[in-house]
Amino acid sequence: MISTSARLLRLVSLLSTRPTWTCRELAERMAVTGRTVRRDVARLRELGYCIESDPGPWGGYRLGGGTRVPPLILDDEEALAVAVALREAALSGVLGSDQAAVSALLKLRQVLPPRIADRLGEMDATFVHTPRPEGRQISPGGLLELAAACRRGERTRLSYRDHAGKASVRDVDPYRLVHTGLRWYFVARDVARDQWRTFRADRVVQVQPTGQPVELVDPPDPVLLVSRGIASVVYPLYGRVRLPHPMDQALRLVPPTIGTHHPDGPDATIVEIGANDADQLAQYLLGLGTPLRVLSPDDAREALLRRTRELFEDNGGGRSSR
Repeated sequence: MISTSARLLRLVSLLSTRPTWTCRELAERMAVTGRTVRRDVARLRELGYCIESDPGPWGGYRLGGGTRVPPLILDDEEALAVAVALREAALSGVLGSDQAAVSALLKLRQVLPPRIADRLGEMDATFVHTPRPEGRQISPGGLLELAAACRRGERTRLSYRDHAGKASVRDVDPYRLVHTGLRWYFVARDVARDQWRTFRADRVVQVQPTGQPVELVDPPDPVLLVSRGIASVVYPLYGRVRLPHPMDQALRLVPPTIGTHHPDGPDATIVEIGANDADQLAQYLLGLGTPLRVLSPDDAREALLRRTRELFEDNGGGRSSR
């Protein structure tokens, strides 16, 4: 039998994964009686968790926004600082695990008091991020909306604008968010087409819950689905680059969603990368910050040399400093 404290943490974790749980469902998941569940809910409320409930046989428990942030006992400034740090980590990938940062931020915002949540919303509207070379990125609020849709486990009405600017509205069953190192992708089942699809998160216009719960049957590997979707895009130009790194290191530099990798002996990897033009490919390669050799095409090699010379000349270009 697990301790009371461990059971309480397990109960909080369960409540954060779905919009609502019946007492019977919680009891079955935790292998305890309904009386124990009700007693544990009362304990959590004493600790400061805002657990809302609906009466009757079809009622249930749900985790709402509390009056403080238990059990860490963070003050307003500390809670705001943690939320901002998690948001920046999710957007920048500095921790190397964007999904973990998004999940932690979603859990934290779910229990933030309104006064702190409002301040965080004001900061979201005020902060401006420098755009990456690949174009616009999803806003922090939009990212959290999609993450919440994945956690709710219910059908969602998605307003979307494709690469050509054509708008559409479709019902989807959300599953996962995938970050490629450049963009976020939203993986969901398109209900009308009965197909698993990937949507670029920055092209999502609106996310509207329908309240209809769904159970996903045999969902795909989300990373593999996104990788295949990106790989199927036909680019006007493909470059072949030799990286002086074994395959595992090359995959960390250039994710499989960006390039196709082939070992070139034990200590090098050939990577094929698609781009719209030679300048775009050269810009991406410079950003890798590692030695490399462009094998083809010549246009990409010349563009990389031109950008390197320009950078060299802009920074003194061999002139002796006094």
